Amino acid sequence: MKIILDAMGGDNAPDSNIKGAVNAINKVKAEVVLVGKEEVIRSKVKEFYGKEIEEISDRLKIVNATETIEMEDTPTVAIKQKKDSSMVVGFNMLKQDEGDVFISAGNSGALLAGATLLIGRIKGIDRPALAGMLPAYKGSLLLIDCGSNTNCKPINLLQFAQMSSIYLKTAFGKERPAIGLLNIGTEETKGNELVKASYQLLKEKSEELNINFVGNVEGRDAFSGKIDAIVTDGFTGNVFLKTTEGLGKFIKRSLKDCFRETLFTRISYVFARKPMKSLSKIMDYKTYGGALFLGVKKPVVKAHGSSDERLFEYTIIQAENFVNSKAVELMTEEFEKQRKEHE
Repeated sequence: MKIILDAMGGDNAPDSNIKGAVNAINKVKAEVVLVGKEEVIRSKVKEFYGKEIEEISDRLKIVNATETIEMEDTPTVAIKQKKDSSMVVGFNMLKQDEGDVFISAGNSGALLAGATLLIGRIKGIDRPALAGMLPAYKGSLLLIDCGSNTNCKPINLLQFAQMSSIYLKTAFGKERPAIGLLNIGTEETKGNELVKASYQLLKEKSEELNINFVGNVEGRDAFSGKIDAIVTDGFTGNVFLKTTEGLGKFIKRSLKDCFRETLFTRISYVFARKPMKSLSKIMDYKTYGGALFLGVKKPVVKAHGSSDERLFEYTIIQAENFVNSKAVELMTEEFEKQRKEHE
């Protein structure tokens, strides 16, 4: 297996990208290919590790790309014009079967445009969607869409539910993952027009499409451990995602402050340190990797724009698992089967 990593994408590129790849190389079986300005990458590797990249591992490679798509670039224009950018070169490698999965923390719009234009949608899927993993009580939660489609139709949310169900079955072995619709109440009549129409469509089609639809889910119940995935539009999903990440940081910081207040609380921290570390790990979104771009013909992963080396490390591990799950192949088969049935 070959994992393609955009070495120039993200707020902390290329430093964090390179360090994350080096950290991950002994935790994955795949080859990791860093795509970007070769001179810069080699110089950074020498600076960080005092050796050439080939001396670190024979599974670490470099593919040169002379351009970079910047955060302020117009997505579609950048994909069409910057043909030697690390992102476009990475996508073309994936398209030409010179790699099995592509990771980038770069311009989100350009990544979504590139995935759709250069890789292409799975037949039968109207809009691919970003699916991110979040912590939940004694488990995890898949959030889809978490940022790619700000305006959706009910059919899109139905397909998001299908894709999340297939992914959770293949990657996590959940035979009947519980899929909920994010809403402001659990009642069937609650929500805006999109949510109400989506509820009816999911209710009508869930048995036919083998979706274990459990109804509306309020934000406060999303992390109960009873829900495996929540479906929403990309605007609401991204707000939900960022709020969750911010709340996690707030809780960790507040708990630290509480234990520093008095001598007694500092002493008590000695006994609470182990469970505190466990809680901190559970709430750390970095350990859950990036967001999977479900619905395109080949595996694509969007890493956080602010990814540090630790998050890149986990995202590379996640990408290998994504390929091994064969979720993309199974989604393609499932939607092709449905398309033929309705011809």
